[in-house]
Amino acid sequence: MDPALLSDEAVLALVASGDEAALAVLYDRFGAPAYRLAQRILRDHTLAEDAVQDAFLAVWRTASSYRPDRAKASTWVLTLVHRRAVDLVRREERRRADPLDETFEPADSGRTDDEAATREERRRVQAALAGLAPDQRQALELAYYGGLSQSEIAERLGVPLGTVKSRMFSGLGRLRDSLGGGISAPT
Repeated sequence: MDPALLSDEAVLALVASGDEAALAVLYDRFGAPAYRLAQRILRDHTLAEDAVQDAFLAVWRTASSYRPDRAKASTWVLTLVHRRAVDLVRREERRRADPLDETFEPADSGRTDDEAATREERRRVQAALAGLAPDQRQALELAYYGGLSQSEIAERLGVPLGTVKSRMFSGLGRLRDSLGGGISAPT
C-alpha cells in the first residue's frame, strides 16, 4: 500500500519497521511545519535546518517508541523537533557565554631575554616605588601610570603645583638612588 494514503500514525508504524519511503512521506507532511517551529525557536536558518534533520533522524531511530494512545503522530514528531531546537539554543548560549582562553600560551612561547629583563626591571621599579614616601609615590604613579600632567595632579590632589613638582623631583631622585640609575622611565 502507498504510505502517502495512510494516516500519520500508520506511516509512523511503517517508519518503525524500517520503511524509508514512509520516512520520506512523514517528512513531506511535517518537514515545513517542523522547520517553521525550529526557525521560531532558533531564529537561525542553518540551525533550524540542523534541528529538523536531527529530529527526523531521531524519528527514524526511535519510531518504535511512539505510542499512538499517548499523542498524535504530528505532536510526537514536532515535540522531537522542539526538543532538538531547544537543545541547540542552549548549546549556542553556552558556546557564546564561554570566555575564550586568551591567556593560553604554548609551552614554547618564544619569550626572549629582553622580555625577561623588562619584567625584572618592572619588578625592581615597583619595589622601589613601594619604598618611597606615600605622597611622592602617589605623584609619580599619577604622572607615569595615570598619564596626568603636573597641573592635573595638583588639581586632583588639591595641592599647589610647586608641591607636586617638589614631590616628583624628590621621588625621582630617591628612585634613581634606589635603582642605581640604570633604568629607563617607569613603564
